[in-house]
Amino acid sequence: MAHISSIGAGLFSDLSVAMPSAAPDFPTLDTAGEFQALFATAIAANGTKAANTFVQIKNVREFPAIGVPPQVVQVPVYGQKSSQQIQGQSDAPSMEITLNFVASEWAKETGNLLGNAVGDGNQYVFRFTLMNSEPTGSGTTKFASTAPGIGTVQNSQYYFIGKIDALLVTPQLSDANTATVTITIQSNVFGAYTI
Repeated sequence: MAHISSIGAGLFSDLSVAMPSAAPDFPTLDTAGEFQALFATAIAANGTKAANTFVQIKNVREFPAIGVPPQVVQVPVYGQKSSQQIQGQSDAPSMEITLNFVASEWAKETGNLLGNAVGDGNQYVFRFTLMNSEPTGSGTTKFASTAPGIGTVQNSQYYFIGKIDALLVTPQLSDANTATVTITIQSNVFGAYTI
């Protein structure tokens, strides 16, 4: 399928984390095919890691901006009324994702992949997929980067390497409990790709 070609809300956007049984060779990951191969089979947060498996981060309320951050620096110039903009080096951003908190998805206990990844210091490959409609597949390959997964609908995929550094729960008295997951980005953002 192609990239999204019409205006619409990204209601079915997805953020997933690759959970292979062995860590990939991070420095060599730089093509669409290499990233897409890591996201072939979805497993539950309490599932078992295997080759090319991933876990979806579910119940997301808000996604932050994603992509390449600006590399612009404001420089004051003596004698001029306004500063100049020059190209500089951008800082790697962090992502803060707000989600409806389901404690069992994030419990720090034996076998819980997401809960144990929080603050463990390990790097993971993340995939953000922008989608305006739900994939038509089913089962563990419905949101896979490989056919017949998310390629059944128009989509744009972004990949990056990062760490899940924090999980901050906010109790609500009148709405669903929420949590903020902080992901620090450790690489460039690769994409947008499509299948």
